[in-house]
Amino acid sequence: MSEQSVKRIIVGISGASGIVYGVRMLEVLRASGVKTHLIVSKAAEMTLAYEMDMKARDLRDLADEYHPMADIGASISSGSFPTLGMVIAPCSVRTMSEIATGVTGSLMSRAADVVLKERRRLVLAVRETPLHTGHLRTMLQLSEMGAIIAPVMPAFYNRPQSLDDIVNHSVGRMLDLFGIESSIVKRWKTDDEAQVSD
Repeated sequence: MSEQSVKRIIVGISGASGIVYGVRMLEVLRASGVKTHLIVSKAAEMTLAYEMDMKARDLRDLADEYHPMADIGASISSGSFPTLGMVIAPCSVRTMSEIATGVTGSLMSRAADVVLKERRRLVLAVRETPLHTGHLRTMLQLSEMGAIIAPVMPAFYNRPQSLDDIVNHSVGRMLDLFGIESSIVKRWKTDDEAQVSD
């Protein structure tokens, strides 16, 4: 198998609440046969301890490759390294703002900048509410640069029965943006089909 034919996605996990989205993203991508390159911020490791019964080492083990935030020389910091793009889930306002300004002070923002310049998919699962005007302007700026702003907002037409259902649907919809079918999304049906039911 050639380098070009291997499916790879960069997964960033920053310090916003909702680290379960990043964990589930890694699990689903592994099950889908997509290679993952993981970056985790220090704030995300702190959030992990608050929100899940999982150690940072266990999180890193979910990825095919793990890259420390300070490793600016990592493969994913170069546009010559082929990937489908990058998803940051959850994406903190700080990380979002750093990417928007073009400041590449960490591997997270450097990898995102590379994805943008190579015209690949950059999906930011922003996890903040409410949003002030500065946040909204930053999101607009990123959208104009080619990023996809995908705040994690639950859907209810699929009648979720658990928190897992809500997380799965959001993760599956993000993976749709990369053309990856995960089989975890309950989809809206056409007019001649029965609508989503329990």
